[in-house]
Amino acid sequence: MFVKQIQIAIVLLSLACGSVFAQNFGVEELTRLAEAGDAEAQNNLGVMYHTGQGVPPDIDAAIKWYTLAAEQGRANAQLNLGVLYNFGMGVSQDFEQAAYWFALAAEQGQLMAQISLAALYVSGQGVQTDYTQAAKYYAMAAEQGDVGAQLSLAEMYLSGQGVDQDYEQAARYYLLAAERGEVAAQFSMALMYRDGLGVEQDYEAAANFYRMAAEQGHIAAMFSMAAMYETGEGIAQDYEEAFRWYRLAAGQGHPSSQNNLGLMYESGQGVAENPLRAYAWLKIASTLATGEERARFQGNRNQVEALLSAEQLTEANALSDRCLESRFRECE
Repeated sequence: MFVKQIQIAIVLLSLACGSVFAQNFGVEELTRLAEAGDAEAQNNLGVMYHTGQGVPPDIDAAIKWYTLAAEQGRANAQLNLGVLYNFGMGVSQDFEQAAYWFALAAEQGQLMAQISLAALYVSGQGVQTDYTQAAKYYAMAAEQGDVGAQLSLAEMYLSGQGVDQDYEQAARYYLLAAERGEVAAQFSMALMYRDGLGVEQDYEAAANFYRMAAEQGHIAAMFSMAAMYETGEGIAQDYEEAFRWYRLAAGQGHPSSQNNLGLMYESGQGVAENPLRAYAWLKIASTLATGEERARFQGNRNQVEALLSAEQLTEANALSDRCLESRFRECE
């Protein structure tokens, strides 16, 4: 996420700055302004040389103009210079210099610099590892609406890393990110409502957030949705919907969902009873699971195996093999 956000920031700067200034002033006029000490022109000229927009790419020229603008306090130039040092683009990689320039830009409210500096404090690159400082800069970015920062800060409040443990604050930031569509935050909010951490316990609200995450492909959320439909916890009991969600998660390689899918085929809950498919899914689950789960799933498989004839067992094993080889596409 961090690298992607930095790359996006550079692209946005080039689009916002290079094209506008090239159109309004032209390279020659922009160069004249930059040489006269105009910090905004210096930064935008640096972006143009950096990206090759309107001029031949020249990283040395980009560094020169970024540095002049950054030394005058231009926050986006400080960010751009920090990026170059952080990734060793045109300069020797130097995390201390990256942190220095990110800090100057971050204190001026530059969102990407805040996120970048927080990440350096977490990793201990260029600065001493300091989760308190990381939390400080994530908080700055979170209050500006950055979803990744909101998620990171929520996790810090949940664990008490860099901040006092505070479930209400964790729930607050998870909710902000969840409402912006962040799937991990949606799943975490479901857990918060399920367990009553930072919010009043509410299984219906948990189900709503599980659904949000599940519909975005979150496998554990799919399993949880299936389990809630199966038990009727927080949602009307519906075995067909439970089967549907277990099947979706099973098709993503989730052993617990594969096991439960097999049990539903065995019992005929939510689907027509089918011992062959029950055995096939239970065998797959016991193959992919580990530890105590594997032993439990093997027990379930053995119970169904005892109900099959030799001919049925051969057919069920062939179905299991075909399902695995097709990556769960040919399992019927």
